[in-house]
Amino acid sequence: MSSKNIYESVKALPDHAGIYQYFDANNRLLYIGKAKSLKKRVKSYFRFDEGLSPAPNLSPRIYKMIKETARLEYLLVENEHDALILENSLIKQLKPKYNILLRDDKTYPYIYIDLAQDFARFEVTRKLIKGSHIKYFGPFSSSHKAILEALYLLFPLVQKRGCLRDKKACLFYQINRCSAPCEAKISADEYAKIIQSAIELINDKKQMLKRLNDKMLQASKLLNYEEASRLRDMQTAIKNSMHISQIDLARLEDFDIFAVYIEGKKACALRLFIREGRVTSSTHTILNASEGFDKEELYERLLFEYYTPDIPYLAKNILCADELENQDIIMQALKERCNHNFNIQSPKIGDKKALCNLAVKNAKELLLLDKNETKTTLFESLQNLLELENTPFRIEVFDNSHLMGEASVGAMIVYESGKFIKSNYRHYHLHAKDEYSQMREILSERAKRFDKEPAPDLWLIDGGETLRSLAEDILQSVGVNTDAAAIAKEKIDAKAHRAKGSANDILYTKKGRLILSPHDERLQFLQRLRDEAHRFAIAFHRKTRQKRANENSALKAAGLNDAVIKKLIDYFGTYEATRGADEKTLNELFAKRTAKRVFAAINTKSS
Repeated sequence: MSSKNIYESVKALPDHAGIYQYFDANNRLLYIGKAKSLKKRVKSYFRFDEGLSPAPNLSPRIYKMIKETARLEYLLVENEHDALILENSLIKQLKPKYNILLRDDKTYPYIYIDLAQDFARFEVTRKLIKGSHIKYFGPFSSSHKAILEALYLLFPLVQKRGCLRDKKACLFYQINRCSAPCEAKISADEYAKIIQSAIELINDKKQMLKRLNDKMLQASKLLNYEEASRLRDMQTAIKNSMHISQIDLARLEDFDIFAVYIEGKKACALRLFIREGRVTSSTHTILNASEGFDKEELYERLLFEYYTPDIPYLAKNILCADELENQDIIMQALKERCNHNFNIQSPKIGDKKALCNLAVKNAKELLLLDKNETKTTLFESLQNLLELENTPFRIEVFDNSHLMGEASVGAMIVYESGKFIKSNYRHYHLHAKDEYSQMREILSERAKRFDKEPAPDLWLIDGGETLRSLAEDILQSVGVNTDAAAIAKEKIDAKAHRAKGSANDILYTKKGRLILSPHDERLQFLQRLRDEAHRFAIAFHRKTRQKRANENSALKAAGLNDAVIKKLIDYFGTYEATRGADEKTLNELFAKRTAKRVFAAINTKSS
């Protein structure tokens, strides 16, 4: 730590609201914080004695961070809650080493029904639906499909969206799965009673499970084992979402509960949703942080990550299992963000306190169930081996594929918490021709989205030192605290050798080149990641080539030769882009007669 530089910077800080940023000697961003008074807050980190040293009352995590700090920067804002909003945004975008990053930025699914319709159906949404009579249930983590399927199995509801348009009773009516409002075999009032019964069952999962179990036993007796198996799977999905058993409160209230349990470098954040006095659903997130956690900061991240303007349902009351120092500021910031009044409380006694305690207990249990020391040891071993700044709990792997420069595509796969996260996979259509430029195109596109999809702990590149260095340059250019490594295939007779368990692949890190035994589990793990990225890239490349071959055939059938097609694609970049071509542009590319044929062919292809 450069005492003189830090001392002068702290001395010059204004007594004003803002955010502050700590950097290490290599200009890597260590931490972003907010303050009502920058001068007072930043001074609290230091002890000003003969030299300049970290304050003795700091947590081990923050003490370590201050020891690494070489300089600081700050930004002024109007007030403290503006500082909170800016801090949250920058942490998500820049991923500082010592801040907590919550990547659980997905929108949770809700089940909803529009009660304004005479014969309404239950549907799933992740966004706000317009309408004054919309009723929401949830949010759910993964059980929404099973619950929806159960509703349509247990009640004679309108089974398909198009049923009412057909005006004719279908097979569902014959097997007693629908009341056939399409033929007026049930009135709107009678149907409303069925809807009400279904709503009651959504709020009473125990009863729902009992009825599904009865049907499963009935199917088994009739030797319909396929149906029995389906009903068993539905029950399992619903049970897995019920981390807390049903509790009925005396008052019909709606509120959300947030609880955090931390153990070392792992934490569980639990969200519990109470609707009309009942626990209706819960979701949780397991978090890993190589430098540990700060509970207050984790609560802030949780609240800002969950409450967004387009969330389908916003409860007014929020209960936190732990008291928050910045409670009032968070409420004000959330109000401005969502245009909705919130009341954040940390109950000390009563039913709500008991529920908060129960939420913490379940968060602890979920964390214990998730523990896998082998995986954690592997990640920490990788960190030491590759000399990474971060423990690589989340890894993004990149590869590209082409055939002699044609149909060039890129691929990114994601690995986290012991599994491939296929919903986060991405592929890219590339314009560059050489491998280096293609990888730069892929990585630059990914970096542009760090504000929406936060950076991982490690970028792993399929390639050598040149591509690894490129990745590191891109990461440094956007100021993100993410490591970069590469894995290059062993080559035998100038050909890549992919034999599992015997390929001497080469690892590249910022510290240099590594060759491990082909039996080393760390190498085999990285090979597995690389091979999955390669598989994903090849699959997309083949699909792209097939599509382009079909397009090519269509253009040839319209009378265009290979030279004209090549010139057309070289200019516009992709087949899709040619659809926007106008006659003026084509006249500049080709002779007038050819341009006329090209224009006609493109319009024939598009129709």
